[in-house]
Amino acid sequence: MNISRRTSILKRRYKPSTYRLKLSRKQTNQGFDNSQMVKSHEAQCLNLVRKGDWEGYVCTLLFPKVPRKSAFAIRAFNTELSRVADSVSGKSLGFMRFHFWKQNLDSIYQSVPPNGPVGGELYRAVQRHGLSKSWLKRMISAREDHLDSGFNNIKQLEDYADNTSTAQLCLLLQCLGIEDVNCDHVASHIGKAHGIVTALRATPYHAVRNRVYIPLEFLIKHSVAQEEILKGGENQKINDVIHDIACQAHVHLQHARRLSKDIPQKAKVAFLNTSCLDWYLRKLEMVDFDVYHPTLQSRNDKLPFSVLYQHFTKKI
Repeated sequence: MNISRRTSILKRRYKPSTYRLKLSRKQTNQGFDNSQMVKSHEAQCLNLVRKGDWEGYVCTLLFPKVPRKSAFAIRAFNTELSRVADSVSGKSLGFMRFHFWKQNLDSIYQSVPPNGPVGGELYRAVQRHGLSKSWLKRMISAREDHLDSGFNNIKQLEDYADNTSTAQLCLLLQCLGIEDVNCDHVASHIGKAHGIVTALRATPYHAVRNRVYIPLEFLIKHSVAQEEILKGGENQKINDVIHDIACQAHVHLQHARRLSKDIPQKAKVAFLNTSCLDWYLRKLEMVDFDVYHPTLQSRNDKLPFSVLYQHFTKKI
């Protein structure tokens, strides 16, 4: 065999190998890019929760590693929804924003990952844990229904809390791989307590924006006009209203703790937010239920320690 013929055979023989090597490198680079994108989405969701829901951020840090990523995705989704009312200039724009998230959910459950860090991370959470679409849809619909309207009675506020706070807790339980009726009951009571406390804590914030989310039945009972809530300041009648509503939250926490003896130990990490609720209710009582008191507007810097203590003692 002459040299020129041998050379041509060698070229033909090694061409496919070279092609396979190039393809492998391309696939490796694509995998690297996707990995970098996922890490970026995770970091953005974590940062969004840290800034917009600091208490939720602290509580989620104690989740096991894989469920923690999904838990941050759920909390980031909740944070995005909670910001809609304050981020749009009109009701129609708010509805458009909620419609955007409904479309994202439809894409997620059609196995099409949406663009953006929150949508992308939520897609991966659904793929990992088979999260219930109905709970996610409830979180959107509840906020859409109360975009610019308050509550007539405590039942409406509790229903809203069930569809937002309880829905979030049930999704966190799914991330932990827990399906348990007793856990669902505990989640319902803690979710209602969380929703009620959130409404109380946000009263000064909403008053500045000319919104009132205190149930109307309590205002009527204590002869308090909505204008008085908007005005704020020391007012014993308003304090009485806040006391009655805070008692409802306390009752739900008591029910949850009675039921908690029947739930798996690993489920209790989903309910670490009770530390936040206890802290606020204690502070509120100390200032005679003056919801506008300056001490209630500051962050609980000792929360990480109380959450850590609750986690290791396995309490709710």
